[in-house]
Order: sequence, then C-alpha cells, then structure tokens
Amino acid sequence: MILPVLTALAEPTRLAAMSILWVGGEHCVCELMARLDVSQSRMSRHMQTLKQAGLIVDRRDAQWVRYRVSPDLAPPLRDVVAAVMAATPKAQRNAA
Repeated sequence: MILPVLTALAEPTRLAAMSILWVGGEHCVCELMARLDVSQSRMSRHMQTLKQAGLIVDRRDAQWVRYRVSPDLAPPLRDVVAAVMAATPKAQRNAA
C-alpha cells in the first residue's frame, strides 16, 4: 500500500504536482502544465500515476480535468505524504 505512494512521489514532476495540490484546493491540468512546464500528454500520464496510487482524485470540467488530493486518503498515507513534503526542500518540490 505504501510502495505505490512512494514510487509515485519519487519522480520529480509528480512530486512537484503533488506539492501544488498538497497545499489545498483544486487545480486544472492546464494550470499544472503551465506551472511545471510540461506537455499535456506528459502531465496526464503523471497525474494518472498519482491517481492510481490513490493520492489524488479528478473531475471533468468541460474540456479540462481538475485534480485535488483524495479526501479518502488514509491517515497513515496522509502522514507519509506530509513527511515527504516536509523532508523535501521547497526548490526540489517545485522543480519539474
């Protein structure tokens, strides 16, 4: 259960995307693409990995998809993600 979470967060672009989502709110894939300077197809693949790990949920909004941290994220996994975010320097979390 924890291995998919850590594997998903081990990739710099996914870590940066999760960092953006972690601070709260819902973010459009277009915003994530712009902030991380990533193509739409690459961003979608990364978000799919985070979704499969159970870290995020999505919803369709017209032609865009909006992402947020999963409200059903189990407390032990939420603690793991919080620890990863706290242990990762901000510059590294924001570098894609």
